[in-house]
Amino acid sequence: MALFSKDIKTLDDLFVHTLRDVYYAEKQIEKALPKMIEKAGAAELKQGFETHLQETRQQVERLEKVFEMHGEHPKAVTCPAIDGIIKETEEVAGDVADQDVLDAALNAAAQAVEHYEIGRYGALAAWARELGRDDCAALLHQTLEEERATDVKLTRIAEERINRKAA
Repeated sequence: MALFSKDIKTLDDLFVHTLRDVYYAEKQIEKALPKMIEKAGAAELKQGFETHLQETRQQVERLEKVFEMHGEHPKAVTCPAIDGIIKETEEVAGDVADQDVLDAALNAAAQAVEHYEIGRYGALAAWARELGRDDCAALLHQTLEEERATDVKLTRIAEERINRKAA
């Protein structure tokens, strides 16, 4: 398997490919979050996932605007990274009987997703600026800041309550 697709020859090609990758990721996250909401026991964690589901829907819409602004149609390409994170979450969640430990596992899985998204949106925003697309960069940066904020909230929830209860 090649590191990059053969059709990626320019920074613009890489930008569009990565937009498609993160678009797929957001759509998969949108499907996975209701299951995580259902499995979460801690009220604060459940509420955090519900809030993030609404944000994810807005982020999908924002990505669709970026595609349009860049002259592309919204299209997803399979993202093995997000598929792996979601698969691992489902496997771990299926193996944990203790609700407090399950909440800790779900929180950690959500943070893995956030860290992936932070990396993707950071790169996309930087590339958009480099391509002279400050309009696209502004939207991507908005999502990047939301992802960072979600990661901070998840860390706080874990450190203040969930990890302690799981221990």
